[in-house]
Amino acid sequence: MVVSFVLRTKAQKQRIAVLAHFLRNYDIEKLMERLVGSYMRALDEKDPARQQQIWELQQPVENSLASQFGNFADALAKAPEPANGATFRIGTQALGFPFARLIEKLQGDRGSFDLRTAIRIHADGIAAVVANAEGRSPKERAYTLLAEMYLMQHTCHWYCKSKAVASARMQLRNQTTYEQVVQSVSPATRNAYLALTGQR
Repeated sequence: MVVSFVLRTKAQKQRIAVLAHFLRNYDIEKLMERLVGSYMRALDEKDPARQQQIWELQQPVENSLASQFGNFADALAKAPEPANGATFRIGTQALGFPFARLIEKLQGDRGSFDLRTAIRIHADGIAAVVANAEGRSPKERAYTLLAEMYLMQHTCHWYCKSKAVASARMQLRNQTTYEQVVQSVSPATRNAYLALTGQR
């Protein structure tokens, strides 16, 4: 029990350090905070003209988020396995169990997936919603982009901690569930994500 806790804590610190290393050159978190705050203001706004103005003012922020997250995904895709003892795999190994790698090999790596692939799915999803080729209304587009951002955050927290912790954080911070967010992202993101994570 103690050994498992120590190994899990060490693995979590290593993973947090890996993610922080790649995110340090981007303003992704700040851009997301700006969008969430502005979207909430727009959704609460009663005056349609004022609401439309708020939507339009977010376009440069949305474009910047899509661009920066795409660059982040590109950088991560080219990265070799971390040198600090961590791994880009999400799954059994993230729990810090002794012999986790052996367990995954015996299972054929079922139930685990690569962070880099997941981040690319999120980057493509965010970019597609921002481009809005589907012609969503501003409100629908905002809801979908919020879901894309929340699911991406969930993946990052899952990588650093665990799926249970990531889902609890989502519920606490965003007052929504993991299942609701998965259903609210674009169909392309949902299909690719569920296939990657072995949930379909």
